[in-house]
Parts: sequence; structure tokens; C-alpha cells
Amino acid sequence: MTDSAHTPRAIGLLLYTGALLGAGLPLGKLAAAAGVPPLVWAMVISAGAAGVLVPVLVVQRRFALPRGRMLRYAAISGTLSFAAVNALLFWVIPHVGAGYAGLMFALSPVATLAVTAMAGLATPPRLGIIGIGLGLAGAALVALTRGGAIGTDGAGGLGWAVLGFALPAILAIGNVYRTLDWPEGAHPAALAAWSHIFALLALVTLQIALTGTMPLNHLHAVPHLVLPQMLIAGLTFPAYFALQRAGGPVLLSQIGYVAAAVGLAAGTVLLGEVYAPLTWAGAAVVAIGIALTIRAQLSPAPEVPRRAPSAGCA
Repeated sequence: MTDSAHTPRAIGLLLYTGALLGAGLPLGKLAAAAGVPPLVWAMVISAGAAGVLVPVLVVQRRFALPRGRMLRYAAISGTLSFAAVNALLFWVIPHVGAGYAGLMFALSPVATLAVTAMAGLATPPRLGIIGIGLGLAGAALVALTRGGAIGTDGAGGLGWAVLGFALPAILAIGNVYRTLDWPEGAHPAALAAWSHIFALLALVTLQIALTGTMPLNHLHAVPHLVLPQMLIAGLTFPAYFALQRAGGPVLLSQIGYVAAAVGLAAGTVLLGEVYAPLTWAGAAVVAIGIALTIRAQLSPAPEVPRRAPSAGCA
């Protein structure tokens, strides 16, 4: 659990960050439909975060080259949490389907809860764990009713499905690492900027290693998608890292639940998409799960009763 003084701020950051991520989902769909390769779109997100934040940090006199622990933190968090996750998505979605990949993202809070417990960090009370479970059930229903659960690779598809379980594992490890190794005195915006600079470098290297090309020409046809996505990324990730600091890894991991619900609404309003009743039912279950998690965060921690001193004590 987080410090009670930080709890209302953490809840606000959870809703704000998840809403921004959800609002960006239709842009990613439209970019994919326009032929933008997934890794290139991931570069747009990281370039947007860094491109918006670096000038702000310069103006605020907070911009400095990372050294020591901050350099390590930015390199690991950027490569692990952003570049590696997007690269894995790039490999598995064609084989397992978008619905299955969405289900793997839905497992992230449960995986984060497990890694948090193993790391000896504080975990939510029972009501919060129930909320996480409901969120998982709702997010799974949303994911599996919006896309095919498993691709059509036959026997090979099983191997890709198993590989997909690396997604929640990587996300969980990244969520917990960013709490454990947070550099003392570091500003969330600076960590966000440098993490995405390292993520961008990793994505560019991977794109060239895999294809030998850098197909940025696809972006020329969709500037109306690129610019809003870069702005959304610049607004999202300072809050993302601030949520990491204020709310801890388990609360942070639930931004995917918020994003899933907001993404449905954004798809309906902006893209005219029509979803099945079961999908909306899943979104309602997600909302209930988030509400229970928030209720658990706001509830005061139970006091541990003190043992009365024995009669023979001085």
C-alpha cells in the first residue's frame, strides 16, 4: 500500500494515465491500417515522449545527462518496459491474435502482485486483490470478444501462445524494478524522458537488425495521427512515472484496465466501432474492479493491536 498522504494523488494519476493510454489506442489502430509497421509506431511513441519532455526539462533547468544510478535506471526501464514489450508484441500478435495479446496484458496486474510479494514490498488488502481479480476477468472478456484468441499457425501457434506469457512477466518485472531502483531525488519527467530515449535507441537498433531498413516513409502519409500520438505520449509518461512513485507497482499495473475501458469508448466515438454486448459487460466488470481497488486504496490501514505488557514486566 502507498502512504495515505499520496493515495488520492495516486488514484488521480491512475485514472489520468489510463485514460490517455486508452485515448491513444484508436490512433495505433488507424496507423496499423495505414501500413505503419508496429516497431515504427512504437518509435513514434518514444520519440513523442522524449520530444515533448526534453524541451520542458530544459526550460525548467532540470535537463542533465544521466549518470550512475539514473543512467542504469533509464537504460533498464526503457529497454525492458518499453522496447522489449513492444518488440515482443511485434513478434507474437501475427501468430496468436490481438485478443490473446490483450489477455496477456490483462494478466499484468496479477503478475505484478506476485512479483511484488516475492520482492517483499507491500501488497494491497483483500478488497484490493478482489478488485484486481475482477479487473482481470473483465479485461479478459474485453480482449477475447474483440479479437481471436489464438492465431492460425497450427501446432506452431502453441509455442507462440506460450511465448506470449513473457509479456505479463516482463511488465511485472519492470513495474517492480522501477520502484526498487528509483534514483534518489530524480524527477519523474526526467526519468520518463531518458527511459524513452533509451527505448527509442533500442527500437531503432532492433528495426535495422531485423529488416535492414528504417521505413519512416510510412509516417509521411499519416501526420494527422503522428502528431496527436506524440503529444499524448508527452502528456502520459511524466504522469506514468509519477504514478510509479506515488502508487507503487501494483496500482500502476492497473492502468491497462483503465485504458481498456477508455479504449472501447474512444473506438466507439472516434472510429464508429460497434462492440458485442459481452464486450461492454467486460468493460463494466473492469469498472467495478477499478472501483474496488480505489476503495481499498482510500480505506485506512487496520491498526495492529498492541499486546498488553505482562504483569511481571517492569
